This record gives sequence, C-alpha cells and structure tokens, in this order.
Amino acid sequence: MFSARNFISIALQTSKEFLGVNKVLEVQVRNKAKKTSSSTQYGGARKPKRRGIKCSQGKLVNPGTILVRQNRLNYHPGLHVGFGRDGSLFALQQGRVLITCEKADINWDHTWIKRFYNDRFNQNIYKKYFHVIPDPQHTRFKLVDLV
Repeated sequence: MFSARNFISIALQTSKEFLGVNKVLEVQVRNKAKKTSSSTQYGGARKPKRRGIKCSQGKLVNPGTILVRQNRLNYHPGLHVGFGRDGSLFALQQGRVLITCEKADINWDHTWIKRFYNDRFNQNIYKKYFHVIPDPQHTRFKLVDLV
C-alpha cells in the first residue's frame, strides 16, 4: 500500500541522497477525521414564506401596503384592494381595513378561480373579503379668491 506518509518519506530520502545529506527527517501527515460529504441533519435550511394576514381589522394603511400574503384564494379583494400576481392583497387607497365574510361573486373566467373552484361551479361560496374604507374628508373648506 502506498500512502501519503510513505510517499513523503521516500521523496525526502531521494532528495537527501541527491544532495549528499545522510540524515532522514521524519514528516508526519495528518489525515481528515471527518467525512467530506456535506449533508445537514434536517434536510437543509429552508427560507420560510411568511404567508398570512399582515394587517388586522381597523388598522390604518397607506396605498401599496400588503394586507395578506397567500398561496391559495383564502381571502378575496374587496373595495379599494388590489390582487397581486402571487395572490397577495394590497391597499389601493389610504384608509382603514375592514374584513367581512360575504357570498362570493366569482369571475369564473379567471385562471385562479378555475384552478381552485372548478369542482364547486354554481354553488354558494362564502369567503373573507378585505376592504379598505377611506377616511372621510374634513368639512372645513375655505374659499380661495381668484385674483
């Protein structure tokens, strides 16, 4: 068997014989004690998706604020709420969040609706809706004279 330790000692002997040195130095080589394959105990660190409701009822939100992150159609957009490509709901206007449970008036031509509700065609479907109710404007108006 030809190991690394034997190879180094043979190389040192031949080089010293070539140089005319009689002393042979002993070189110790340490091998790895751990396996080289890298595997984790729990199958790798996965990044959580952090889905769910982000804004509760009665909270004041600005335009563009994320209300819900979802993978399926658990929550539907209501008044002044937009629907993102990944299923997230976001506010379109500034106002307060209102959550209601209503009978869903579903657009059956939408691809998400076809995917998740195709087996419940022509049935009553009740879903939670997210609405953004704008704050009422003040009534203290002052006339500006045109010059």
